[in-house]
Amino acid sequence: MRHAVVVGAGIGGLTSAAALRQQGWAVTVLERAASIEPVGAGLAMAPNALRALDVIGVGDRVRKLSAFQGSAGIRTKTGKWLSRTSAEAAEARYGDPTVLLHRAVLAELLAEQAPEIELGTSVESVTPEGVVTTTKGDLEADLVVAADGIRSRIRQALFPALPGPVYAGVTSWRVIVEGTAPPAESWGDGQVFGMAPLAGNRVYAYATAPAPPGQTSPDELGELRRLFAGWHDPIPDLLARADPAAVIRTDIHSLETLPPAFHSGRVALVGDAAHAMTPNLGQGACQAIEDAVTLAYTTDLERYSAERMARTAPIVKRSRTIARMTAWRNPVAAAARNTMISMVGRLGTTAMLRQMDPILGWRPPVRP
Repeated sequence: MRHAVVVGAGIGGLTSAAALRQQGWAVTVLERAASIEPVGAGLAMAPNALRALDVIGVGDRVRKLSAFQGSAGIRTKTGKWLSRTSAEAAEARYGDPTVLLHRAVLAELLAEQAPEIELGTSVESVTPEGVVTTTKGDLEADLVVAADGIRSRIRQALFPALPGPVYAGVTSWRVIVEGTAPPAESWGDGQVFGMAPLAGNRVYAYATAPAPPGQTSPDELGELRRLFAGWHDPIPDLLARADPAAVIRTDIHSLETLPPAFHSGRVALVGDAAHAMTPNLGQGACQAIEDAVTLAYTTDLERYSAERMARTAPIVKRSRTIARMTAWRNPVAAAARNTMISMVGRLGTTAMLRQMDPILGWRPPVRP
């Protein structure tokens, strides 16, 4: 039986383990943390990711445990709509809506499909020949899946000349708040505030703003309230009800330069280890899930690498472009940006959705 070693028990690693196991591989999952407690809050699963999850048999459970995003769009900080999309039109076009759930819920569903995870096991080195050296000894594998995140040590070892992650110039905050709020993303002069529903009468709120890298505040919720004071309802109310201890702050980084290949020898890169992107298209986890299913159903790593590089490179670039646009602080530039978005919005739902066809129209390499 072929043996695969998966390094990392995040979304990409767990999906890889589940998909490979389904294909008859013996799989060992190595996770350096002592427990699987995913850091994060809400997570959007777009139609392309749901199709991939259907392949490994968890798509319907994700749909059941999620909230539908519903009709959403982009607003100004005063509440004026710049563009809106129709949830019904999107579902009719792509066969599924975008759904939202907590990252921990998805991780639990994937872990149920994966083999036992060896926690507290750090990987010290990996060779292209498939030898994995850990703090507990060596393993030999027919396939090594590097799912060790944006600061992947395996990627660095395989491609030592490759530049590391680059700071996008903005930091982010995420928090889950009890209650309801209409789904939308509001853009100001360099700042963004987003709201999306979660199951159980909860709202996933997120925000970004320019800041020096590494900067933190002793009162992150207070910082959010200061930054978004005076923005349209219900943003002030959401922040007034948020729990200060629940706010997560993370600087946004991405890979400006992707690896020359997503594999070397018997080692394949998936998820952020291969193509870390800014969160502006909501495709980071979705692309990791696509990677995992494609890898499991593509025996040739050369083919996997070529397909996934061609697929992800434009998404990384497009997401980074949007990130830069949202960070514009010059009022004149921000006003010009808003005018452009509004003009596109007037073209109608079909024209707007058509722009997402290359991303959301993806099909997995095998039918569910």
